[in-house]
Amino acid sequence: MDVLLNFSFIELCFVALVFIWTGFVRSGLGFGGGALGLPLMLFIYDQPLFWLPVIGFHLLFFSSLTLRSRISKVDWLYLKKAILIIIPFVLVGVLGLIKLPTNWLLVFIYSITLLYAILWVSGLNIRSNNKWVDRFLLCIGGYVAGTSLTGAPLIVAVFLRHVSAAFLRNTLFVLWFSIVMIKMTAFIVVGIDLNLITALTLIPVATIGHIIGLKAHDKIIQNDALFKRLVGAVLILISSLGLYNI
Repeated sequence: MDVLLNFSFIELCFVALVFIWTGFVRSGLGFGGGALGLPLMLFIYDQPLFWLPVIGFHLLFFSSLTLRSRISKVDWLYLKKAILIIIPFVLVGVLGLIKLPTNWLLVFIYSITLLYAILWVSGLNIRSNNKWVDRFLLCIGGYVAGTSLTGAPLIVAVFLRHVSAAFLRNTLFVLWFSIVMIKMTAFIVVGIDLNLITALTLIPVATIGHIIGLKAHDKIIQNDALFKRLVGAVLILISSLGLYNI
C-alpha cells in the first residue's frame, strides 16, 4: 500500500484499468491474467516482485470464487498427471525469480510476452501432437509460470489436447491455484512482502473485470482468433517499448 500511496492520480487510474483488464482476461479466457497484465503493470512500476504477489493473491481469490460451484467440472485425472511434470519446474522457476536481477526478469517477461504476441498476431498457435512435445511444453511452461506467471499459453497448448472444452477453464483454475500457492509460500519463506493491503485494495477493481469476463466468456471463445490478434498487436507495442527502455 505504501508504494501505491506514492503513485500519482494518473498512475492510480492506470493501475485500476490494468486490474480490470486482468480480471476480465482471467475469467473470460480461464488463463492469461498474468501474461497479459504483468507487462502493463511493469510500465507503471518496474518491480516484478511487487506485482507478482498481488497477481497471485487475486488469482487465489477469484479462482476460489469461480470453482466454488464448478469443482465437479474439473478433469482431475489429467490434472494429476500434468501437475507431477509441471511442479518441479515451477520450483526451479520460483528460485530464478527470487535470485535473478530485476533487469534480467524484465527482459525475460517482456521477451516471453513479445513471443506470444507475435504468434497471436500471425494467427499461429503453439500446438502439441505427441506425448514428448506435451512434456516439453509442460516443463517450459512450468518454469516460465514459476518465474513470472506468464507460462499459461504453453501449458494451455497441452491441456487443449487432453481436456474437453467444458472442463478446460475450471481445470486450469485448479492448476493456477496450485502453482500460485507454491509461489506465495516461497515468497513467505524468503521474506518477500506479499503486499496484501495493496492486493485487498485492488480486489473491488479487479472484481469489475472478473464479472465482465464471466459474462463474456462464451463470446470470447467464439471469437478467440480475433481477440488474440487485437491483444497481440497491443502487446507487441508494449513489450517492444519495455525492452527498449531496459
